[in-house]
Amino acid sequence: MESEALTAFIVESIRREAAHSGNVTEYREPLVGFASAADPRFGELRRIVEPTHFLPEQMLPGARSAVAFFLPFAPWVVEANAEDRSKVAREWPVAYLETNALIERITGGLIEALAGRGVRAAAAPATHNYDMETLTCRWSHKSVAVIAGLGSFGLHRMVITEAGCCGRFGTLVLDADLAFTPPPIRERCLYFFDGSCRECVDRCPVNALGIDGSIDKQRCNHRLLGLGKASGLEPLADACGKCAIGPCSLRSAVAA
Repeated sequence: MESEALTAFIVESIRREAAHSGNVTEYREPLVGFASAADPRFGELRRIVEPTHFLPEQMLPGARSAVAFFLPFAPWVVEANAEDRSKVAREWPVAYLETNALIERITGGLIEALAGRGVRAAAAPATHNYDMETLTCRWSHKSVAVIAGLGSFGLHRMVITEAGCCGRFGTLVLDADLAFTPPPIRERCLYFFDGSCRECVDRCPVNALGIDGSIDKQRCNHRLLGLGKASGLEPLADACGKCAIGPCSLRSAVAA
């Protein structure tokens, strides 16, 4: 299968699944990005994120490309969670669970469909693919999304895309070349751009974020686990999203 046709097939498959998800949660147009498995920034993740972070080759022997996609929540999901600073709106954990399941369907479907076209592919779980004690991850969907050109990290350590940061990321590695032009790297966080915003830090209910870009993972995770147990949803809906409520919720905070 030609690289251009293969790239178009992947993009269309993701868009179609998101548009016909059958979820209560609604989505805006998915964003899809690509990277070469040989991109040196994958190696840099072992210094920046986690010394044991996987390379694409470890995810899939013979890997040649990586795909990252972002499923941005509809505005009403974000607006519901913005109404009360002290309470997480039920729409948010529902969106978290439904979207994680949707990502699994998308990656699983692509792996099967690509196999039928002679292309091998592999994916990590949408969430909870980290060490529960150290809270470190060996395959960071967000970091892969940045390498694939979908966005840049904000002060809240979430990735801000052209459609904002409120949504979920999925990734895929495959043993075929794809047709793409890497987009220019640019800043999308107002704090890192000109220091004019720190709303995510101010909104965190447990003061887990610092203006130096740090995050107290244990403090954040303790709150998330408490929220998950209190929600009564299954599987565990450990989602808060209060740091995502701000000028970067639904769009890049920095104009192109």
